[in-house]
Amino acid sequence: MPAAAPRWDPSQYLRHADHRARPFADLLARVPALPREPARIADLGCGPGNATALLAERWPTAHITGYDNSPQMLRRARTDHAGPTPGGGRLDFAAADARTWTPAEPYDLIISNATLQWVPGHPASFPAWVGGLTPGGTLALQVPGNFDSPSHRLMREIARSPRWRDRLRETLRHDGAILTPAGYLDRLVALGCRADVWETTYLHLLPGEDPVLDWVKGTGLRPVLTELGPDADAFVDEYREALRTAYPAGGHGTVFPFRRVFAVARKAD
Repeated sequence: MPAAAPRWDPSQYLRHADHRARPFADLLARVPALPREPARIADLGCGPGNATALLAERWPTAHITGYDNSPQMLRRARTDHAGPTPGGGRLDFAAADARTWTPAEPYDLIISNATLQWVPGHPASFPAWVGGLTPGGTLALQVPGNFDSPSHRLMREIARSPRWRDRLRETLRHDGAILTPAGYLDRLVALGCRADVWETTYLHLLPGEDPVLDWVKGTGLRPVLTELGPDADAFVDEYREALRTAYPAGGHGTVFPFRRVFAVARKAD
């Protein structure tokens, strides 16, 4: 039986909002000028909307729609961010699944931040997304590239142990979740785009006790927490001990290296 869709917790996700927003800001910095004013923008996998709101700062008059398939995330996004923007634009949020979403109107920017790793085969959607851009529009994305790091490797190892493997067999599937940077470059250039692809490893200095566990409780651990329900505490206890060894606390906090892959593709005029 396929694993249940993860149940998201906006408050847990936002506990590390500053660190999580840094890659989005770096992605935005490489997006070129958009072809229309006011711009039409789609944010795929908008989560609680805190990063989506940054789009309104960059393009104050734009009509921006954040799309997500989590009712919890959409509720938080609408409460905190929906409505007219100070620059005269508009910010709204709608339910949609990035696995099946296609543009229903021309967009000047389609952007996705730390979402497409959850979408198997997402590069197959690139032709439709690029096709839905206005001439000179941009497709921009950022995905985690840390599936071989201890935070994810240890999670998989515990999930495959005799105690948990029957219940978590279909829950954690990271193989092929993303392309290599060269893979993204090849796919986007083949669509006639001018592509800029790069990778960055951030060294997040996290405060507090078990901060890496606290981080992944908002993201990568959600499928396990959803699948195990009340029994998740026992899994988390095992995982916590493994993370403490892999990410020891230092005098100024815990260093959490995090690799991310970025791509910005501009459609021909």
